[in-house]
Amino acid sequence: MFDVLIIGAGVSGVSCALVLGSAKNKPFASDKKIGIIAHQKASSLQNAIFNNAYGIPAGKLGSELLNESLEHLSKSYPHVLQIEDEKVLSIAGEAGGFMVTTNKSNYQAKIIVVAVGAGNPFTIEGMESFVIPHQKIAPEKNRIQLKNNDHLVAEGIYAAGVLAGHRSQLSIAAGSGAAVATDILSLWNNENHTMVHDALGK
Repeated sequence: MFDVLIIGAGVSGVSCALVLGSAKNKPFASDKKIGIIAHQKASSLQNAIFNNAYGIPAGKLGSELLNESLEHLSKSYPHVLQIEDEKVLSIAGEAGGFMVTTNKSNYQAKIIVVAVGAGNPFTIEGMESFVIPHQKIAPEKNRIQLKNNDHLVAEGIYAAGVLAGHRSQLSIAAGSGAAVATDILSLWNNENHTMVHDALGK
């Protein structure tokens, strides 16, 4: 069983995985099993080019960033399991015992992070009751989000990125994924507010 299973490996999903992975040496996270389902075919990054994102060289293609970010995750935090070429069909169960069904397999998870973008229709069964029109994208775009309170959709289920109601901006999506990760780390750390920072000389 996964302690956390992230659905979607765009900006917010990988950002969440990187922060969770970076906590591997913390006592409260050392034994946690983390996975990310990296189904990329529908990512809006495929056609993007970035000139205004912090820390990213101007002209960087979104398609390059998709591949490079997953390579970064694999090299820096190989304990985060990347599940490739699978699409999530449904989510069932409750906090501590979710069942995630893909087109190829079934996975159990205690916590789920949904970070698949805001495309309509939303095709993951079991989440329909949380779907609402997106509150920060023009109605004519026909985008959706999941109802949430500071990313928390329901006990054990988080939304990240545009699906959490944020605007479609790379830096916002990255911050949203990182925020979800720190909320989960804080939960693991007996609800003590938790962040993970690297520093030279440590």
